[in-house]
Amino acid sequence: MEERLKTGTTTVGIVTKEGVILATERRATMDTFIAHKITQKLFMIDKYIGMTTAGLVGDLQVLVRYLRAEAELYRLKNKVPMTVQAAATMLSNILNQSKFYPYYVSLIVGGYDSRGYHVFSLDAAGGSIEDKYVSAGSGSLFVYGVLEDSYNDQITLDDGINLAIRGISAAMKRDAASGDGIDVATITEKDGFVKLDDEEVKKRMKKLKLI
Repeated sequence: MEERLKTGTTTVGIVTKEGVILATERRATMDTFIAHKITQKLFMIDKYIGMTTAGLVGDLQVLVRYLRAEAELYRLKNKVPMTVQAAATMLSNILNQSKFYPYYVSLIVGGYDSRGYHVFSLDAAGGSIEDKYVSAGSGSLFVYGVLEDSYNDQITLDDGINLAIRGISAAMKRDAASGDGIDVATITEKDGFVKLDDEEVKKRMKKLKLI
């Protein structure tokens, strides 16, 4: 089974007044076959930038390596972290330059910089759009149903985490290509990128009566 053939994902990025939440499920599929049940789709790019990935695994892994390297070079050269918009724009340029032989991906870049909290949605042709919340992957329609119903501009970080978990859970129940657990990370001015441990996610799911 070639890594480049594995597809099917649900990811989400949410801006709150206290930070950014990024979340994904863990299943990797190849058509109707579940290729892996523990797949990493949530990545720390820099201390204050994270990225979620949906699409062909080989393409995604290359793009994560590219962006991590560019963020590190930017920090070394400029003595300051790369902004979230700069990271999204750089990735957008890479995707656009390859649009005739495209990377088959749908990405979310989110994080914190001097201008606040941001999430950007990127498509395979290099389109980059900032929004308050975004979802990508085969289960994104189910996530948007939850987000549209419950998101507001004053949502707290804690409530945003629960909202992301609810959205991913809804997708896992209806999208066969999504499942096998949830990964969640927060990005805040104080702590940077912090990934929640599995027990914390499970505790929240039980409190929300999702399991």
